[in-house]
Amino acid sequence: MAIFNYIALKDKTEIVNGKIEADDVKTAREEIRKLGLLPTKVFAENTKSSAPKVKLSPLSLQELIDFTSTFQTLIQTGVPLIEGLVFLEKDAVSSRIRLLAKEIRKQVISGATFADTVTKYREIFGSVYVGLTKAGEDSGEMERTMERLVELLKKQHAIRSRVIGTLMYPCFVIVLAIVVVTVMLMFVFPAFKEMFDNAGAKLPIFTQICIDMGTFMKEYWYLVLMFPVVLFALGYAAFKNEVSRKILDEFFLRIPLVGKMLKFANFSNFFTVMHVAYEAGIPIVDCLYLANLTIDNWTLRKAVTDSISKVQQGTHLSTSMRSAQVFPSMVMFMVATGEQTGKLGDMLAQSVRFLDKELDNIIDALTRMIEPLMLIVIGCIVMFLALALYLPLFQTYQLS
Repeated sequence: MAIFNYIALKDKTEIVNGKIEADDVKTAREEIRKLGLLPTKVFAENTKSSAPKVKLSPLSLQELIDFTSTFQTLIQTGVPLIEGLVFLEKDAVSSRIRLLAKEIRKQVISGATFADTVTKYREIFGSVYVGLTKAGEDSGEMERTMERLVELLKKQHAIRSRVIGTLMYPCFVIVLAIVVVTVMLMFVFPAFKEMFDNAGAKLPIFTQICIDMGTFMKEYWYLVLMFPVVLFALGYAAFKNEVSRKILDEFFLRIPLVGKMLKFANFSNFFTVMHVAYEAGIPIVDCLYLANLTIDNWTLRKAVTDSISKVQQGTHLSTSMRSAQVFPSMVMFMVATGEQTGKLGDMLAQSVRFLDKELDNIIDALTRMIEPLMLIVIGCIVMFLALALYLPLFQTYQLS
């Protein structure tokens, strides 16, 4: 999908400017009409520079932080743009950063602005980065914009690290349990099979299940090796497919604590970007548009997109966001207060701090809950294997 700028008429008199995401110009016009507007001009966003675009490797989030923070430091100390890019081109630790700096330097020398060049590599920097850079360049506050971008990227990295760190422990335990159970079924139980057969007694159901599974896995060992690959491929395809992704996103939001963690993680990024964009002087509709790009969950993004449409039609920000029925009530109160007092920027900053604090509490609660759950799961697995292994032995002793 592409991003289209548009100029439209509201109530056939008021001129409205905005952006919309669509597959083509025709679809964009249809979406604009659904907002109750009459489109007069719709055009795709593009760069002003005619310099050819060179294919570059994408940067990791940490590399993007390194690039932005180094660049921001050089600008802050008064180093000219070209010299700063030359420094990154020669001395950056990552080869991908060096190649990126080299390409940006070439295009800036050929007459393009920094923001125009960044716009060409939207797939590397992201729409939020591009939008804020453009706003900073237009307002003449490039140094302050780069500071905001560094803070934003570090915030996103911290949230991602905390969420991944929380999920890492249960994933490790589950993988370890699967490996142990596989080894037991394929090698331990078959070793006892002959002894169980000689005992002559009917095997307990637990033992029979384990032996049958072990025999199957030894005979079709290649299926055991293929299973994780197939499982990963199916999971990847499910997240890439639009229909299944919608179902999964809705499902994850309904899981206790996990759904709440996903909500607050997404909204923390959303309001951080919104605050940074608002402070950079970007119009409120564009602030909402940029912020909505950070939401990964389809269900939440759809609700926020609907609220953005209402803002474009002239509804108050707090009213339209409240109608989405996904934002925390405290945040809605802060946004409404900011609108009424004319201190929306301060209230957005307060909202970010509130969301971060709540997210930390949710992650701590989830971490405390995961540990006993993992113990219960491991305990059940150990008990099942122990019963399957020792019940036949107890029967043999009783018969003898």
